[in-house]
Amino acid sequence: MNLHDLYPVPGTNKKPKRLGQGIGSGTGKTAGKGHKGQKSRSGGGVRPGFEGGQMPLARRIPKRGFNNARFAVNYQIVNIESLCRVFESNQEVTVKELLSTRLINNLKLPVKILARGEMDKPLVIKANAFSESAKNKIEAAGGKAEVVS
Repeated sequence: MNLHDLYPVPGTNKKPKRLGQGIGSGTGKTAGKGHKGQKSRSGGGVRPGFEGGQMPLARRIPKRGFNNARFAVNYQIVNIESLCRVFESNQEVTVKELLSTRLINNLKLPVKILARGEMDKPLVIKANAFSESAKNKIEAAGGKAEVVS
């Protein structure tokens, strides 16, 4: 089979309905738009969200206060217990190692180490952020917590 042998299955290529092509076509005169009104005119219709002139919902509800959603940093969270489970003593733990061991799943998002679990191995951990208690547990076990940007 070659490219010039290919053809569409019969019945799949259907011509589009041609509107406004005379009374005998079945879609003539008003071309399926009914009689008069805003939606029958050329360029007619309303924008999305238009509520017929009533005050739109987006303008009716109160908008006040501060929302941090635009400025919040979304961290990928890794707990100390999972680090101890996966890595050996005195091993250097970077973001790439965390990705290869599937503790995180995206290199673009920052990583934060949290203090859940017990630290029983000295590890050199390089991450974007540490909780205060995680930093204390890592250093108490003889490891190092290095902040990378």
